[in-house]
Amino acid sequence: MSSSLPPIRSVASRRQVGVAAERPWVRWLLTAVALAFVTTFLLVPLALVFFEAFAKGPAAYLSAILEDEALSAIRLTVVIATIVVPLNFTFGLAAAWLLARYDFFGKSLLLALIDLPFTVSPVISGLIFVLLFGAQGWFGPFFAEHGISIIFAVPGIVIATAFVTFSLVAREVLAVMQAQGDAEEEAAFMLGASGWQILRHVTLPKIRWGVLYGVILCNARAMGEFGAVSVVSGHVRGQTNTMPLEVEILYNEYRFVGAFAVASLLTVLAVATLVLKKVVERTVGRQRRDAPAGGARLPFALPAQTTGLR
Repeated sequence: MSSSLPPIRSVASRRQVGVAAERPWVRWLLTAVALAFVTTFLLVPLALVFFEAFAKGPAAYLSAILEDEALSAIRLTVVIATIVVPLNFTFGLAAAWLLARYDFFGKSLLLALIDLPFTVSPVISGLIFVLLFGAQGWFGPFFAEHGISIIFAVPGIVIATAFVTFSLVAREVLAVMQAQGDAEEEAAFMLGASGWQILRHVTLPKIRWGVLYGVILCNARAMGEFGAVSVVSGHVRGQTNTMPLEVEILYNEYRFVGAFAVASLLTVLAVATLVLKKVVERTVGRQRRDAPAGGARLPFALPAQTTGLR
């Protein structure tokens, strides 16, 4: 009876047979639909941005970019990203370490709070900060008495941008730390390594690609954020306008070359972010394929004064 049973094939072989048995016209149809979707909703809009930006020639493009208000928006966007990304990196690393390595009361609540920016509209978050730090808000009069402007000023933009982006680094790093476990950290601790040595030589090398991935996403979102920044900025030309807000104002004023010129810079940022994202993903995938199948080993040599156990 056993001779009549069909041969057992692996999952990979069954998948290959399924792909090979698929009708050619089905594969071509699916490929055509995917290409048409990508072309319509991605390539054509990107091409139109640059076409409109250079519609009146390179001279008009450069003139629009070099306007004082456009340069101010570019500088402010860079400043905001320079402040927000290190803050979110520090918070994300600390939060991921805490959530991945310890069990404590309120852990689920902290996870929910980290996910909060994903569920709250950026416009709503901007309104919340207006209610907190506005002239009639809870803390607005206190800051006004001390001559500190939060809303309609740079600090408000920093706070709003940090809120909508602070989940990105934490979530990416947390996923990597949970997947890799803490065996190497425990081994380093048993060998006498200090906490700083474990963080520097063991943890950070293991999670560096997750950190880089989260930082890339955080930087792109910080530079391109519109909703929350639009609420708290006040749209003060030359002072509180970031690049997305400058694009909106220029477009509403029918200055299309200027609007698309500034938008082209954001488009270049988006494309660069996508390229870096794919590079990181391929590097991580290649390292995982090349990783040895044996047990984990310490990725560094402990200094001589810390290797002796007492």
